[in-house]
Amino acid sequence: MREVRVRRGLRGRGRRGRAAGAATALLLLAAGAGGCRLTPGEDRDRGPVQVGTTDTVTALDPAGAYDAGSWALYGNLFQSLLTFAPGSKNPVPDAARSCGFKGDDLRTYTCELRPELSFANGHELTAEDVKFSFDRIARIKSPQGPGPLLETLGSVETSGGGRVVTFRLKVPDATFPLKIATGAGSIVDHRAYPFDTLRRGDRVDGSGPYTLKEYRPGTSAELTPNDKYEGAVKDVGSPVTVRYFPEPARMSEAWRNGTIDVAARQMPPADLAKYSLSETGSRMTETSGANARFLVFNLRDGAPAKPLAVRQAVAAVVDRQALARDVHLRTVEPLYSLVPQGFTGHATSFFDAYPKPDEDRARRLLLEAGVPTPVRFTLAYSKGAATDQEAALLSRQLEATGLFEVTTKRVEWTDFQRGYARGEYDAYCVSWLADFPDPDTFTTPLVGDGNALHSGYSSTRVEKLIRKAQQNDQRGRVADDFRSIQKIVAEDVPLVPLWQRKDYVLSNAGISGTQYLTDGTGIWRLWMLGRI
Repeated sequence: MREVRVRRGLRGRGRRGRAAGAATALLLLAAGAGGCRLTPGEDRDRGPVQVGTTDTVTALDPAGAYDAGSWALYGNLFQSLLTFAPGSKNPVPDAARSCGFKGDDLRTYTCELRPELSFANGHELTAEDVKFSFDRIARIKSPQGPGPLLETLGSVETSGGGRVVTFRLKVPDATFPLKIATGAGSIVDHRAYPFDTLRRGDRVDGSGPYTLKEYRPGTSAELTPNDKYEGAVKDVGSPVTVRYFPEPARMSEAWRNGTIDVAARQMPPADLAKYSLSETGSRMTETSGANARFLVFNLRDGAPAKPLAVRQAVAAVVDRQALARDVHLRTVEPLYSLVPQGFTGHATSFFDAYPKPDEDRARRLLLEAGVPTPVRFTLAYSKGAATDQEAALLSRQLEATGLFEVTTKRVEWTDFQRGYARGEYDAYCVSWLADFPDPDTFTTPLVGDGNALHSGYSSTRVEKLIRKAQQNDQRGRVADDFRSIQKIVAEDVPLVPLWQRKDYVLSNAGISGTQYLTDGTGIWRLWMLGRI
């Protein structure tokens, strides 16, 4: 899922050995002396749990967004047929009572709904709503929507008196159950949502664990338990208010002042790097979420990075170690591959191809290809922790060679998404968070045909390997396919991997359940939070 799925790391604490869907690793940092944060006994009241984030909600309609801030809400307000239980990489039924492939060709997937499901507005939820929800994503085809994730879906049929849904896939896809367990599988009320266009306004009609009591764009979302919910969640927790901050520094201030109970996605690197036991009455929870940062190139005709030599020269110059050390204060790890550490098939293809920053090699590449220097291009980026400093350092690294002239451009998140979808930027930096615990989430949407990055990249070799991997339902046996994909990507360089990091959540000691909030499966479990 594209950026706005930006997360944190912690210097020197267990960044190795990440496992997709692995159980949450909880670090309970005991209260020590000193510190300026309010203790639980000084809480303002016993009202809704206050959760802070710097994510942005770009749309309340699931057909119109494919980003972390929006999907974080969808997982709480809407049901999908399947979901992920805490610590598990295999989806379990939610709105469905059961699901499974029919036959051995992995092209027909059928789900039977739970009986007597209803939306929070009282309308019955049937197979017609499920079909409607998937069909309208394909119909609307929003550039910012989840369409790329569902690119193997051909058609949806209903039967069984409104209780059975059958998905017909264009090609075999063993990862399809994982995909419909994400925000892309959100079920909407066909009576309340238009089929041809996105729904406008601040209302939500879903059947998830929560209802949206009040939403103030860019400020807050007030969630209250949905007493009509029937699904995988057995105990819906407390009311929750999600507070949205425009910058990490603003959320850091709210954390220090005690106006939020939980700080999730994303604190400034300096705050995380210096976190210690002196934080009175607070906890830090470490989870195995995989967030990767990429420098993406525009490969359309006429773009400065269209020549392969330009992209390879950039890859030969970028110093990831300096980014991790000087910008992110070692709260991230340098990344040398498309698929992050901890996922099946992780490789170090970019390290193998470009083992160290090499200005001379970059110069030779451009000279041999006849590319005039300096190569001038614009590097766009959006909000996030230390993004200004990151773009500035990347620019300095490239310009120090005399081979490039880089103009950096900071863009508001919603405009940023629209801009790169239209090919307005020569290159841009974006973070990608796993949608589900499988390496396909870092390949199909990023380098597959019609990818969500809208980079213009297409490779017959990569596409064949993606399809080959999707045909294998033994996901532990697809490592070689993904390693081959990563080798090709390091040769073609449609993007340059920069870093990866885990997920860390700060909470005061009076809040329970933060260890289950997120675990690398793409689900934000607000219902697990409560006051002690």
